[in-house]
Parts: sequence; structure tokens; C-alpha cells
Amino acid sequence: MRLDPAGDQTLNGGLTLPESYELCRQVQRSHSRTYYFSTQLFPPEVRPHVHALYAFMRYADEIVDSPHSLNPGEQLSSLNTFEGETVAAISGEDVANPVLRAFANTVRARGIELESITAFMESMKMDTRVSRYETYEDLEAYTYGSAAVVGLMMSRVIGVTDGRSTPHAEALGVAMQLSNFLRDIGEDWRRGRIYLPLEDLARFEYSEDDLAAKVVDERFIGLMEFEIGRTRAIYDFAGDGMGYIPRGRRFPVLVARELYEAILDRIQAQCYEVYSQRADTSQAYKIGVMAKVAAREPGEILARGMDRAPAEIAIPS
Repeated sequence: MRLDPAGDQTLNGGLTLPESYELCRQVQRSHSRTYYFSTQLFPPEVRPHVHALYAFMRYADEIVDSPHSLNPGEQLSSLNTFEGETVAAISGEDVANPVLRAFANTVRARGIELESITAFMESMKMDTRVSRYETYEDLEAYTYGSAAVVGLMMSRVIGVTDGRSTPHAEALGVAMQLSNFLRDIGEDWRRGRIYLPLEDLARFEYSEDDLAAKVVDERFIGLMEFEIGRTRAIYDFAGDGMGYIPRGRRFPVLVARELYEAILDRIQAQCYEVYSQRADTSQAYKIGVMAKVAAREPGEILARGMDRAPAEIAIPS
């Protein structure tokens, strides 16, 4: 299914709540194979809420990322409208957008804070006016809303209640997004954006002209190794907080963490060629990681109560 909120596609405003959740599932399945694979490992009562959270984020992201004719000002206007509709839906108002109807239900059911949603939307708005980040600290201002609070929202969705989990949940969201940044350097460049801090490019004497020319040399390898090292350290810190996730809901997060960190392995395995070769993992590899995590965490398999038929999802009513 194609989701193009900034284009001409009109979503069906007459869908029921279960149909709205099913739409969100289709959005996630179409746009994120790895995230969808991990989501299917959650108990049936959790999956629809993950689908709704993903579809909400994807809808906002598509406004600024999909190929369309909107200029930055029009993108910002669309984001402001979408944010207003989101707040209205959460407040109980009837909205036409089925993605928002499902998401609002999830927000109320799982206790997602409005502050997290506002922070996420602010980072989406940053993409309409910021295309370079001078330092990593500058980039952190963006990744807080675009990734760290996503970790917090996921924590609410899967039932994490211990406040000590917060920095670890934020770290996992950031590490996963940094992995995507490193995989998608060429794609982001074509959109006019660089998510690598400019101070890091300067450190390795790698210029924007080199990036445009898709140069892969010792400078680029040094730059990528530096970024990969920082990202792996963030994954390690995130891993320290896995124990805060309730038993039975930890397994999918462990699998997702390994699959997203594997993006870094793939980048290294293909000799840092990220411009012409996408660092993806195969379905067989995903299944292998799932089996490895299951063998390492047998108690999780017994506790999670995963539905034998993942397609039969319990839709909230």
C-alpha cells in the first residue's frame, strides 16, 4: 500500500476503528520490513498499537520525505495541520484520517504523553528548514524528537513502567535512527540533507563535493568507522535497559535491536559502499537472528505468549 499524505491520495474517512488499525498494519508492512518483522513477534494485543504508532510517524515523515511538489513552506503548513488534527483526535474529536483515529486510540489506551508527540512533530518541522548539522550536539536536538521520544512512546505501547528505563529507551531509538542515517547517506543527499555532523566530515577531510561524487576512499572509511563506533556505543547503553521491559514483550525488542545494529555489520561487510548498495538484511538472516535470540532467551519465548498465527491480530475495539 502506498501512503502519500502530501500528494493527491485521499484516505478513506469512513473506516471503522478495526479497519483503521488494519490500514496502519498495511502501512508498516509496506514501508518497513525489519520493523514489521519484529512487530509480529509481540503478543497479539500489542501489535496493533505498534502498527498505529508506526503509521502515525510514517504519515508525518512522508510529508517531508516523499517525492512531491510541496515546497518547504507548504510542507511546514501540512505538518502544522496534521499536528492540529492529531491533538484534536487525541482529545476525542472525530477526525477523517483513519491513521489518526487508530493512533489517538493507542495514545489514550497506552498513556503516551502529548509532550512526546509534540517533540516528534518539532523534529519533522526541522526537516523543512534544517539540512545540515554542524556538530553532533546539534544533531542530537533533531534526533531527540525524531528518535529518542519514539523509544519513549514504544515503551508506553509495550507496557514499560520503570522510569529508570527512560535513557535506555531513548538511546535505542537514537541508535536505530543513526544506523538508518549511515545506510541512507546517498538517499538523504538526493533530498538535499546531510545527517552526518559537518565537524565529523571536516575531521576526516571529506567534503560535500566528495559526498556528491560518491567517493569511497580511506577518508570515507575512517569517517564511517567513527560514526559506526559511536552508534555501537549507543546500542550498548540501550542494551543495559532491556531488563526494564516486561517479560513476554522483551523478545521483539531484542530482535529489533540486533537487526538494526546488523545494518552496521552489513555496511562494513560491503566495504562501506553505501551509495550504490543498500545495507539490508535478508528474510533468512532475520529468521536466523530471531532463532539466535530465542536460544539465548528461552524464558522470553515461554513468557511472551505469542500467537501461533501472527496474521490473526487482536484489533482494539
